[in-house]
Amino acid sequence: MRLIQCEHENHLRVAVVESPERIRLVNADEGVYGLARRAIAEGRPLSAVVGEALSDVRLDYAELIQGQRLLPPLTHPDPSHCLISGTGLTHLGSADARSAMHAKLDAGEHELTDSMRMFKLGVDGGKPRDGEPGTQPEWFYKGDGGIVVAPETDLPVPAFAEDAGEEPELVGLYVIGDDGQPWRVGHAIGNEFSDHVTERHNYLWLAHSKLRACSFGPELLVGDLPDNLEGTSRIVRDGETLWEKPFLTGEANMAHSLANLEHHHFKYPGFRQPGNVHVHYFGTATLSFADGIRTQDGDRFEIELPTFGRPLRNTLRFAGRHDAVAVRALR
Repeated sequence: MRLIQCEHENHLRVAVVESPERIRLVNADEGVYGLARRAIAEGRPLSAVVGEALSDVRLDYAELIQGQRLLPPLTHPDPSHCLISGTGLTHLGSADARSAMHAKLDAGEHELTDSMRMFKLGVDGGKPRDGEPGTQPEWFYKGDGGIVVAPETDLPVPAFAEDAGEEPELVGLYVIGDDGQPWRVGHAIGNEFSDHVTERHNYLWLAHSKLRACSFGPELLVGDLPDNLEGTSRIVRDGETLWEKPFLTGEANMAHSLANLEHHHFKYPGFRQPGNVHVHYFGTATLSFADGIRTQDGDRFEIELPTFGRPLRNTLRFAGRHDAVAVRALR
């Protein structure tokens, strides 16, 4: 089952994707969030709760897209109760890159960079087989729900940014139950969107490079996730493809298991606050920045993973200037 959220008659609505052309509305007052909370409270699968709430109203999918009425597929009524985070150095990359990578990993410990050392920890211990937690990954914070932009809308680039680069990723979407139990609602396509020039200048600026907008959706996949996911990431400029590359994700292409990444996020009590929403990006191995691409105002990112239905598309909009932020003292 694949779900979307959209605006219909000035209200947030949930819909089931019936085909590439048509969606069917669900009777739900609080969106996917409310349906998930109901499923948790009743101890039933989300798919069953959705199935019982289906309406007879069907809408044209293309018209929603053209009218920019799509919304992120999971939102919290209060964006401050939605945490956006992610993990890096998680993906193995293509076969050629992997071969070169292992050659580097065979070097002596003293020859490894901090990033390669972290990656090696994941390769060696990111998929434990005994049910115990494995190696913890790199982790970063992006912001709260206020930084999320809807599919088909603009990704804002602050004037102080040195780069505006896509990161095509798998995203996990979660709701915390009233007892503090994390529940996975499903997965979606994500564009984590980072400032790679800032990060490359000094890896200790990784935190700064991640404090940007992001997008995910348009569709939320409920149910089992394939181990191998093959997609395409592209940049369109002035109506023509500027850059395009396939990418791989899913556990078969990762150094860490998803369960291990989830454990090391939710092991912190602060991330298990009842009622909160979590959007967690699982990393990538494919970046246009690595191929020397510098994005411009008006470039459109398109990220496709056929398992998730329609692609995630967003257009870049650069801010004109940046004024220094002055803090005032309360005297």
